[in-house]
Parts: sequence; C-alpha cells; structure tokens
Amino acid sequence: MDSRRRRWVWLGGALLLFAVAAVMMFTGQGDELSAPAPEVKFPSRMSGTDFARAEKRRTWVMPAPDAGVAQAPAKPRDPLLAALPRGPGRTAVVFEANALRHSPLGELLMACLMRDGGKNLEQFKAMSGVDPFQDLDRVVITDEGLILSGDFSKAHYQELLGERVSSDHGPGARVYEPGDMAMALPDGGTRRGRMDNAVGTWNDRMLVVGSSPDEVKTVLDRMDGRGTEEGPPLIDENSTYGEMYGVLAVQQLAKLLGPDQQELARRLVDVAQNVELHLDTSGDVAMVANVRGMDAEKMTDLGKSLGGALSMARMKAQSEGKTDLAQMLDFAKVRPDGTSFKLELAVPLEAIQQQLAWCREERKTAEAPPPTP
Repeated sequence: MDSRRRRWVWLGGALLLFAVAAVMMFTGQGDELSAPAPEVKFPSRMSGTDFARAEKRRTWVMPAPDAGVAQAPAKPRDPLLAALPRGPGRTAVVFEANALRHSPLGELLMACLMRDGGKNLEQFKAMSGVDPFQDLDRVVITDEGLILSGDFSKAHYQELLGERVSSDHGPGARVYEPGDMAMALPDGGTRRGRMDNAVGTWNDRMLVVGSSPDEVKTVLDRMDGRGTEEGPPLIDENSTYGEMYGVLAVQQLAKLLGPDQQELARRLVDVAQNVELHLDTSGDVAMVANVRGMDAEKMTDLGKSLGGALSMARMKAQSEGKTDLAQMLDFAKVRPDGTSFKLELAVPLEAIQQQLAWCREERKTAEAPPPTP
C-alpha cells in the first residue's frame, strides 16, 4: 500500500477496522478462549440515548422549491441521512465512529491502532488537519462510495486539493475532480501524488468520495432536494441504533457465503429483498441481520437452510480444533418471523480481550523508554 492510500485509510479505514474486528480477533493470536458467556444482548430497538443522538443531528433545513405559493416551514433533518441512496437493491452502512471509539471494543482497538505510540496518527493529523479520533463522527459506505461526517473546519483542503479542478455545487458545497495532490510533510517537505476519486465538501461538516464528479454531485443534490430518485432515504431515523447500522443489498450478503454455499447464495438472492444490519459494541459485540422478503414460506425455508449451514460450520470448526471460531458460532442463531428472519451473531468481549493481548504488549514496548547504555 502506497503512502497516499495509507492516509485515506486513517480517515475512513481506521473506522472500518471496528466493523471487521470480530473477524480480526480470530487469526490465531492470543490465549486460549474461555467458556462462552451465558447471555448476549442483541440490538433490537432505539434507546433513549439513540433518540437523543438522532434529535441532536436534525440541523439541516432543506431549501424549499420556489413554487410561487406560501408553504409550511420545512422540518430540520439529519443531512447525512438525507444524502443516502434511495430504492431497492442499494447499500448504505453507517459506522458511528465517535460511539465506537468510546465503546469497550473501541478502547481495545485503539490500543492496536496506536501500538506504534501514535506516530502514524500524528503524521496524518499534521498533513490533513483532521484528527480521525476526535473530528470524525460517522462513516458511511454506500454502493456509490464513501461519506464522512464530522468537524472538518480545520482540514487542509487548499493544501491537499488546491491543484485539482473544482467548482461550487450549491450552497456550501464544492466538488473536486480526480487529479494531483500535494501534501506537506512534517519535516517541511512536500509529497506529490494523484487521487483517482472525486471529492465533495459540504459546509465543513461532510466529505463525499466517489469514483466520478457526477457520483459526488448526486449525493450532494439529495441534501438540497435536487435528487432525481424517488422514495425516502435507505435508512430511516428510527433505525439508527447501534454502533453500526444500515441496509445491505442481498447480492452483497450472498458474496460473503463460501464457495461451498453457492446454492444457498442463489436462493438468498432469489427470495430475499434486503438485509438490515445492527451492531452493538456496548458490551459483548453483537450483530443482528434482519433479512426480509415477500413469501413467508420461502423465507422460512431459507432461514432453516441458513441455520443448518451455521450448525454444520460450527461442527466442522469443532472437529478441526478451531475452538475460537466454534465459540463464535455458538452464538449464531436464526429466528424466523413470517416474511423475514433474524440472523444473530456475537463475540464475547472477554474473547476479544484475550485475542488482542498482543496489541497491548506491542504498545508497551513502543512506549517504553530506550534502554540505558
């Protein structure tokens, strides 16, 4: 990975690490896992904290169209949700960066990310003007690209993107075309590079990264009511609970199934319509995937097949001595509910703590004073 790409990893990729943490925990490092916890709390609905967080984010009033007649004042909205795709077959997954950072899982992962003593983080902050662990609020992955929200008032836009062709696109918005970048280094030098993605900025509160200027403009247009898509945003405000949440196209979920589960993947694409995800990291790491369809009988059969596949995977892991994977699958459950079913997966926090013990040791080594000659 080249240095230019590593800088984007610090801004967006570092938060993605939180989401894939459950997979990273099971790579053979750490001590032998203890017995599974007797009960795991799975995310199921908005809490009082979630409602308060959602209300605080209603800060954007969409401009009203000039129809020549008086209209009722528009209600404030969450601009990030307004920017999300519309319609079936789309993907939008939100990572609550700030909430993840201060969760038990986030504290553990910070020890890993900072095991170099924070040198890479400080270098990134000096070059970009952004502290990803303080200024970044949310990261959204969509099938169009990446959306980041937070406080970007100190970002070095001119230094990073000043040489690229750009243009205003509505109030407070600017779009930068793919092109060259110049980055100031901590030692006073300058490093030049090229970024093949387009970038959009919005009121120092949002960054949009897409493969082309048109994709970025599409996202910005939704916030101002200029979008051409019909229907509400993919994620409703009442579904913004957990440290990760969103809607995943069934085609994306099908790709996660192994090569020996292609028949199950085909049935998933044929029967299911969408998958709603919620991840809770306030204690044990627990995820719920709500898979919805139209035909109750077919969805029940699909749920049974998926449950059987999970049971077989658990027995295989046990027979092969993969106790860590078997323990995670012990918490895997499929719960049918008419035209939908819930897939539950969990990783006990104690297991993660044991698997990340090596991170704490590396950080202690990095922060230890040099030996006295």
